[in-house]
Order: sequence, then structure tokens, then C-alpha cells
Amino acid sequence: MTSTPTARLSDVGVSIWLDDLSRDRITSGGLERLIAERNVVGVTTNPTIFAAALATGTTYDEQIRELAAAGADVTTAVFEITTDDVAAASDIFAGVSEATGGRDGRVSIEVEPGLAHDADGTAQQARELWAKVDRPNAMIKIPATVEGLAAITETIAAGISVNVTLIFSLERYRAVVEAYLAGLEKAKEAGHDLSSIHSVASFFVSRVDSEIDARLVALGTPEALALKSKAGIANARLAYEAFEQLFASDRARALLDAGANVQRPLWASTGVKDPALPDTLYVTQLAVAHTVNTMPEKTLEATFDHGDIAGDTVSGSYDEAREVLAALEGLGISYDEVTAKLEKEGVEKFIVSWNELLDTVSAALEAAR
Repeated sequence: MTSTPTARLSDVGVSIWLDDLSRDRITSGGLERLIAERNVVGVTTNPTIFAAALATGTTYDEQIRELAAAGADVTTAVFEITTDDVAAASDIFAGVSEATGGRDGRVSIEVEPGLAHDADGTAQQARELWAKVDRPNAMIKIPATVEGLAAITETIAAGISVNVTLIFSLERYRAVVEAYLAGLEKAKEAGHDLSSIHSVASFFVSRVDSEIDARLVALGTPEALALKSKAGIANARLAYEAFEQLFASDRARALLDAGANVQRPLWASTGVKDPALPDTLYVTQLAVAHTVNTMPEKTLEATFDHGDIAGDTVSGSYDEAREVLAALEGLGISYDEVTAKLEKEGVEKFIVSWNELLDTVSAALEAAR
């Protein structure tokens, strides 16, 4: 009996999440179909996704009219609209959450990107979002800035599940795991049930290739061009090696023995940006147990249609991955400079999308008044 590529990917131990959400997906039955037919077991959102959802269609019109009639300001309106979508999607995934013990069935919502360098503000908004969505299978997204690390610890300590986003470097990834473990230790001291706290660490893939490949093309040598489209996968594979090492530590084992969950790596930015590459590259080459791959619908459909799922493609690849990163350094491409730039740009792009979202909702409120 043959199975679909998405089913085979799930069998490897990869949880497939959709990197998209809109009111239309919720009301049309689209999410239920993806659960039933594409092995989708979760959803991630971000300001760009919500900005696109609000900019098209009429499914938000009724709520916009109600908010306008109530005199809501634009920030309140965005908060109400986005948390309503996440709560409704969480209800759709409730069965998945129950079947997986809360491991999957997760729907993520992000704190305002303008708070990325405000630890206290991030932790405060994380609590507000968690309380407003009021679903045990929700997840609050917090960016992995230096300031975000403290907010991650405090949010986990409060018993709130967290999706750590915008991770680009291995050094920062290790700090994210440390922040998670510190939060679990505080949660344990506070008497929280550790088994109810879940977290993923979202490691971005294609953006690393886009930035480094541009530099390789600029160099133009055969040695440089031979490294094209290898950095993102190598970086992610080494993050998985770090995941294995960090959660085998005595500190982590003590928490796991007390009922805590591992913080799974999540592969984000998995839509291929270079049309010369296979459209399932960041799925097939990062297939390994205890991970999540959050895909835009285009990548999900490509994987379902023709994804070549050949089992675990990560374990045992670490030395080769290190050679790729060493070769890049040998060409004068600074890993630290690239990852710092990508983090800065990631925050800036989400701020732009957030402002677009505010402008769209503000105009809709004005039109409804």
C-alpha cells in the first residue's frame, strides 16, 4: 500500500505545520481538509501573514463593522481580529492536540515585532495574548533577540507555551535552549505542570541561503559557486546536532524526568526562493525525527505532489555541514556577520508588515464608521 509523501514525512517524525492562516481558511473548511488530506498538524502565523489576510476578501468585514461601532482603536481591533482567528484555528486543531498529548495541534501568534528589543514588554504581551486566545494548544511567538531570551524564560516560567522565532545562528540557538531550560526550572519551582508546557525553536533556512548565495555569486569563482544553496541546510543540520547534545545534558535530563518536553527544532522559511532549486529542497533535506517543518501552502502542495521522502536525511551529516561553513569562512564570508544581519532584517521586515496591518485595519475602521 502506497502512502503520500506528506504521510511518509510524518512517519519520519516530522510534524507538518502550515505557515499561513486567514479567516477564510477557518470558515471554508480549508484547515480541516489540510488536516485530513495533507497531514497538517499545526499552524504558524506572523505579521506578514495577517497583513495579507486582512488586505484581501470580505471575511473580516462584519467584525470590522462591529469594532468600528464599538469605537475600537486600531491596536485593539488588530488584537481582537488576530486572537479570534488563532482561537478559532486552535479549536479546529483541538483533536490533533488531544491525540498528540499537546505536542502538535498548535497555533502560534506573535507578539508585536516592535517589542523585539523590550524584554518586559514582550513578556507582558505574551501573557495578554495567551489569556485572550485562552486555548491550551495556542503558542506565543517570541523573537530570539538578545532581549527576547529573557522574555522566553519568563513566559515559559509562567506556564505559557512558546514558539521562539527568527533564529539564524547556532550560538543564538544554544542560548534559546538555555532560556527554555531556565524557564522550565522556574516553572517547576512555581508548581506548574511541566508536561503542559511546550516549545519549538524556529530556525530559519532559505533566508540564510539567499544572503550567502548572493555573496557567493558576487565572488564568482568555481569554489564559491560550488557552495551555492548549501549553507542553509548545513546550518540547520548543525542546529539539530546541538539539539541532540543539549537535551542529553544532565540539566535537561533532570527536567525531562520531571515531566518536561523537549523543545523541538522547527524549520522555518522553507519555501524555496531560488527557482533553480528543487521546490521541496528544505523539506526533503531536513527530514528527521523530533522536528517541525512549517510550510507555506505552495511548498506543502509540492511536497504532497512529488516530495522524495527518503527517511532521515540529517543524522550523520554533521561533519559535512561543518565543512560547508568552514569553506564559507575560508572565502571570507563571515557567518556571524550574515546571521546578525538576517536577525536585524527579520525584525525590520515584520515591523513593516505590522505597520501595513495597522494601516489596512485603520482604513477599514474608518470606512465602516
